[in-house]
Parts: sequence; structure tokens; C-alpha cells
Amino acid sequence: MSAARKPAAVAAGARVAVVAPASNAKIERIEGGIAALRRHGFQVIPFPHATGKSAPYFSGTAEERLADLHEAFADPDIEAIFCTRGGYGSNYLLEDLDLELIAKHPKPLFGYSDLTVVQTWLLDELGLVGFHGPMAAADFYREDGVDEASFSDALNGVKVTAGVPQGLRILKPGRAQGVMHGGCLSMLVSTLGTRFAPQTEGRLLFIEDVGAKPYQIDRMLRQMVLAGKFDGVTGFIFGEMLECASPNTSPDLLDQVILRVLDWFDGPIAIGLRSGHVSRGNVTLPMGIEAEIVAEEEPVLRYLESAVD
Repeated sequence: MSAARKPAAVAAGARVAVVAPASNAKIERIEGGIAALRRHGFQVIPFPHATGKSAPYFSGTAEERLADLHEAFADPDIEAIFCTRGGYGSNYLLEDLDLELIAKHPKPLFGYSDLTVVQTWLLDELGLVGFHGPMAAADFYREDGVDEASFSDALNGVKVTAGVPQGLRILKPGRAQGVMHGGCLSMLVSTLGTRFAPQTEGRLLFIEDVGAKPYQIDRMLRQMVLAGKFDGVTGFIFGEMLECASPNTSPDLLDQVILRVLDWFDGPIAIGLRSGHVSRGNVTLPMGIEAEIVAEEEPVLRYLESAVD
């Protein structure tokens, strides 16, 4: 993985782009998200296909979606980029992403879910710090959709911290340090066997997903193990894992699954951190910079450097 390439800090009043690199979103949610970003003090520029629709479920053709993303990076007046939502379709952009252009214009790109594949590729190839955090039509439109402290800290150069108030709890005690990496588990798995597979080895790894039953999480974790993607990982931090339960089973079944699949792992394992697919208060997690997880008594994820210059 390349050395960290940090974007500039983003202050209130900055011009920010809203793009839709994957699925289309409900117009009222897009408008609500844009309104919320404006209340945060940003000048919001919706790009041409942010509100677009293209069969069967995209916001535009792959070429249109890619053009919007490239233009948002290239525009010198745009300081940050917010995706509307995930859904599906980001993998159509991977082969034609202009890495040279993006490297010349590093900016915070906010997204998660389907956007994981874009963010991990830019991180691995360019060292571009990613922002696994709230999206316009998935989180900002909701009254309680954003964890304001981590969002503000990430953009303003303050070292992000998250702990029990953000849902974090201990599965296996310990302490570990490393470069943060990861994202949505099903998207990480979807790239295995391709040149876009994430370089997670030796990292502090964040994993989250939504609506997957415990046996499906089990299968995906095992696939990551067999692919060597957990080799040298220093610590594991799982997300809220929203709706990742099976009816009529023990409420801690997912905890049991994770501990069994990772029974060989000697480092700390935590779970519950609300970033990505969450019930409320989406936490912004910068990816590609040093952090530590302290899973002792009261667990805390503490970044050791800022996400921006």
C-alpha cells in the first residue's frame, strides 16, 4: 500500500460535490441530504447524475457515473465529495478510474457499502485516505444519521476517537496498533480473485455489513481467511452489524461465530462500532492512517494521526 496521501482540511463554507457512483436514490432523500450538508455550512454542488436514473437500478451509465466522479476530483473549487448512497454499481468504475487525475487532486471521498471497492482501491494504489462515513441520501437526510463529532474531527484535522458511546464493545481483550483498512465485508469479498482485492494484510481491520445472517458472515470471513487477507492483521473491529441475526436463535450467535472463525487470532476483537450500515449516528472512520484499538475495560478506537493536512 502506498504511503498515506492526505487531502487538505475542509472548513465550513467549502464547496462540496454530491455524486452517485452506484445506485439511484429517492429524490426526497437526496434533497434532504443536500439540505443537511448546507446546514453544516457547505456550498453543495449536485453533479449531473446525482439525481439520475438508469436501468435497471443505477444513477447513470457507468460512463456517466465515472465522468461525474472524475469531474468532482478535477474541479479545483470542490474540496470534498459526498456520495448519495451505495446500492450497487461501483465495480463498473474500477477499471477506468483515472488514478493519475485523482492523485493530483486528493479530496475526502465520503461513502461506504458499495463504495468500499472504490475507496479500498484508491487507498491501496494511491494511499488516498478514505472516509468511511455518512452519505447524503443514506445518513445526512436523517435527523440522527450522522455522528457529528467524528465527522467534524475528520475534516478539520482533529484525531478521531470512538468508543462505548458509539457502540463499541469487547469480544476479545487486547491492544493493537496499525493502519486502518476495511469496509463492507460483502464488498471486500466480492473483489477476491481480482486485481482490485484489498491489501488488508498486516492492517488494523474494520469490517461491517448489513442484513447478512450469521452463517453468511461466517462464510465470508472464512473466505477472507482462505484468501490470506487476515494474515498479519493486528486487530479486528466489527461494525454494528445491523440486522445480522437469525430469528429464533441466541442473540449472541454472531459474536460466537466471529470468535469461532477467528479462534486462531491472538489480538483484540471489538464489535458494535456504528460506522457504515447503522441504526443511527454514522461514525466517520478515516482509512489509511495509524490508529490503535484498546479493548481493555472500556474499549476505545483512537487515531494516532489526523486524516487531513
